[in-house]
Amino acid sequence: MAWGCALCLALVGGALLALLVQLLRWLRADGDLTLLWAERWGKKPERELRGKVVWVTGASSGIGEELTYQLAKLGALLAISARREDELQRVKKKCLQISSLSENDILVLRLDLTDRSSHEAATNSVLKHFGKIDVLVNNGGRSQRSLFVDTNLDVYNAIIELNYLGTISLTKYVLNHMIQRKKGKIVTVSSVMGIMGAPLATGYCASKHALQGFFNSLRTELTDYPEISIIQICPGPVQSQIIQNVFTENLAKSLENSGDQSHKMPTDRCARLTLVSVANDVLEAWISDHPYLAVCYLWQYAPTWAWWLMNRMGKRRIQNFKSGIDADASYSRKKK
Repeated sequence: MAWGCALCLALVGGALLALLVQLLRWLRADGDLTLLWAERWGKKPERELRGKVVWVTGASSGIGEELTYQLAKLGALLAISARREDELQRVKKKCLQISSLSENDILVLRLDLTDRSSHEAATNSVLKHFGKIDVLVNNGGRSQRSLFVDTNLDVYNAIIELNYLGTISLTKYVLNHMIQRKKGKIVTVSSVMGIMGAPLATGYCASKHALQGFFNSLRTELTDYPEISIIQICPGPVQSQIIQNVFTENLAKSLENSGDQSHKMPTDRCARLTLVSVANDVLEAWISDHPYLAVCYLWQYAPTWAWWLMNRMGKRRIQNFKSGIDADASYSRKKK
């Protein structure tokens, strides 16, 4: 009897210790625990992505630009797209400087996601150049900083046209190719705003929720193609140019003061975790520091608490915005 009690106590103690270790990992985490497990123990991007043809949209700045540089160092063959061809040429030049890729290994392809009539021809251009597309990274899009009561409805139309309809339009043509090959990866950079709701981003949140719903549904339509992966990346606040290019209350107005961005997650860290997700087929990856990572968990498992917390956080977010500082400045644990 005593032996049995001792064994039970040992098992309980071991379980509590394991929970404590997981809690400590979570408190220090900058991504969901599935993703961080894959980073530590899973497949390495250096092995999985070398020699693959990767098409990155929104590659002229921010996360897309950093992804391009890291992919170049890994030895991936690149098609890079955005509206500004001069910026794409700058990115290509740096890729050639930091990698062993040759001129022909990087295709610069100007692309406007809102011009859906051009997407089929763009896809054919990539296929003509490389013969295949192994990975599509849907990264192009714009965020928003404006209150709904102040925002013209045509702003919402523009957000949906770019972030949602433009993304699924390009996906449609690339997916047809992947279905013919019976393999490939569709990677979409969504946002933690596709999981939660937040003030100042009603249209942006709506577009990212739409992407989450679309790709979760698309995945269920592709069960006959087990080697085609649908991967969604949900970053939190990241150091990038996305704030300088946000939608505001009307289409003609730009953000007057984007505020200091140094407190946010470094772009290279976000890009690295994105590539880990791609290499390991992490179907949905949350990449964020706390408290937004914690809010993602709450929104998933305890939404009533999440609504209460976001209402409190939202007031400060609006105050920050009206004061001319970054809306998320109050919440970062990292000060650079």
